[in-house]
Amino acid sequence: MKTYRRLLGYIHPYLKLIIPGLLFSVLAQGSTAGFPWLIKEFLDKVLQPGKPMHYLYLLVLAILALMASRGIFNFLQSYIMAKAGQKFIIDLRENVYRHLQKLSLAYYEKRKTGVIMSNLTNDVGALQSAIVDNLVQLVGESFSIVACITMVFYFNWRLALITLITAPLIGITVGKLGRKIRGAGKISQESIAEVTSVLQESISAVRVVKSYVREDYEIERFATENDFNFRAQMRSIKLSAIMSPAVEFLGSIGVAFLVWYGGLQVINGTMTTGDLVAFLMYAGYISNPLKRISNALANIQRASAAADRVFEVLDTVPDVENKPNAMVLPHIIGSIELDSVEFEYDKNEPVLRGVSLKIKPGEVVALVGPSGAGKTTIVNIIPRFYDVTAGSVKVDGIDVRDVTMDSLREQIGLVPQENILFHGTIYNNILYGKLDATKEQVEAAAMAANAHNFILEQPFGYQTIVGERGSTLSGGQRQRVAIARAILKDPRILILDEATSALDNESEKLVQEALEKLMVGRTSIVIAHRLTTVQNADLIVVMDQGRIVEQGKHEELLANNQLYSKLYYREFDEVEATVEA
Repeated sequence: MKTYRRLLGYIHPYLKLIIPGLLFSVLAQGSTAGFPWLIKEFLDKVLQPGKPMHYLYLLVLAILALMASRGIFNFLQSYIMAKAGQKFIIDLRENVYRHLQKLSLAYYEKRKTGVIMSNLTNDVGALQSAIVDNLVQLVGESFSIVACITMVFYFNWRLALITLITAPLIGITVGKLGRKIRGAGKISQESIAEVTSVLQESISAVRVVKSYVREDYEIERFATENDFNFRAQMRSIKLSAIMSPAVEFLGSIGVAFLVWYGGLQVINGTMTTGDLVAFLMYAGYISNPLKRISNALANIQRASAAADRVFEVLDTVPDVENKPNAMVLPHIIGSIELDSVEFEYDKNEPVLRGVSLKIKPGEVVALVGPSGAGKTTIVNIIPRFYDVTAGSVKVDGIDVRDVTMDSLREQIGLVPQENILFHGTIYNNILYGKLDATKEQVEAAAMAANAHNFILEQPFGYQTIVGERGSTLSGGQRQRVAIARAILKDPRILILDEATSALDNESEKLVQEALEKLMVGRTSIVIAHRLTTVQNADLIVVMDQGRIVEQGKHEELLANNQLYSKLYYREFDEVEATVEA
């Protein structure tokens, strides 16, 4: 119940709805509890010789009024609590999503996208019944039990004690089964997350799946996870299904004693028939709420497993956060300095080793080197996607850890190798760079990115809908839309992460022209896949195994006859071989 109590701590904003809802639930249960008393009156006072008929009519009207009240109260509590539950779930989902947006890149790189999606959809959704229906049952049925126990003691305290002999057995049974249900529920929620993960991966990589003719393989992989989910769900359902009849059977033991002992008292004349029937009805009313409470507790245990996963997300502290006294970075001119930077993604596995580098405002600096040299890591620590392990990164002489991340990243533009466009119009994808830009500014950015003409050729121009991740556009077109987005942002520092490496020659030429326009007047850091594209850079930095091993201009580095020249001539030979072939 620890998790459930924490979950209930989130309902304070909705108490204006929940309290009236619970009140109507109690009134509904109270209406139900009044029914046995009317039956007693009917048996003892109406079904007797010589009783006036108007008493029968009054009793019938009382029963109708009681049942009508119960229906109205049930409707009001159902509607009010459903509204409270929906608002709770919507707000909780937004809180989880807001927290996810604040988490660092490291969080996403260590977790499957499908699992994160499942946290936000399946896990949060599983909490609604625990907060609404089960909370109503716990409060309403608990009131009903208290009221009924009071009535059975009122009628006959000896019979009442017999009624309660099974209570400890019921409590032990509910406790043991509850722990098993919670464990099964956790496995069930994790299996749902795996199903979602496989689904997300196969859909996002559908081109790869089809190109390798792996549809049957993906079907089998999905079926395996789906079958595991089925078995996990059935185990959880089986345990929940056991709880209700177990509680009911234990309760029936007490009922059997009641019938025996109560029958003897009626035969002996110490109880009326009406008293015994009312007593048995109240005793039955104790059994039914106990059964419903056991079901509610089983559902709460399953929901607690989902809540644990939701709280795991909410309790995750971002690896990169603003300092309490972080300042807003003023408008920068664009100088960058890395001073003895050390960095490691995993402990004792250094990726950058004592990197020092000074970049002047407006310079174009190319980072080159073999795969795994640390180039991408450098461009990740400048906008502070990660914090350095040692040393410092400074922009205009200010340590990036001393300023707010928003004010830093607002002045940095990133154009990666694979640009992701959002499902929506081309116009809105460009506007993403500056949400308050005018139509003229958006089109001017598209022109500067060599994108305006191909956009006008689309069926609806700027209002053409692109598919998820921009799938309806070619690679070169997506790249130019992304460049237009970066131009609209107008950053002082520009990072190009192999922005043309995946393009054909014609697209590369158009994109390269757009990038050259984008780099004018900005400090630009270019990760180069093809060394021929960075020959005119102001500074070429050669990296190997997390260190800077050379730096200088193209001609200087070729003359040094070290790693850069080897990489360059190897690429040159490969190009010549391709041309000859």
